[in-house]
Amino acid sequence: MIQYVETGAGEYQPGVCNIGPAEIRRRRQIGYLGLAAAGALAAVLLLIDAPAWTRLAIALPVAGALSGFIQARLRFCAGFAMSGLQNMGELGDQVQVEDSAARAVDRRKAMLIHGASIVGGLAAGIAFALLPM
Repeated sequence: MIQYVETGAGEYQPGVCNIGPAEIRRRRQIGYLGLAAAGALAAVLLLIDAPAWTRLAIALPVAGALSGFIQARLRFCAGFAMSGLQNMGELGDQVQVEDSAARAVDRRKAMLIHGASIVGGLAAGIAFALLPM
């Protein structure tokens, strides 16, 4: 289960917080972009009366939106974690995480975020595909 844990401002904590305000804003923007893409794709698929199986395609932008929103909420970037990075400063100021134990904790958290995003995207895609048309 992914938990939201309150941390002190500007502190990197392995598996808890690896991005600061600038990166959090970026993740939130990614979430809104994915949500807009999912909505636009859903509208097009409905407009062209697409077969049910093709409506599963909204799983991808929904998963992207969920990933962005989850990362913003948790203040944790899954991509940075998988690359052994953290950024509590301005955009582009990534810092290498030197401690191998910390990197391992970060990777586990990243996998949970990826898993939650994929499951949520698939659930949305299946629900949309099962809608009666």
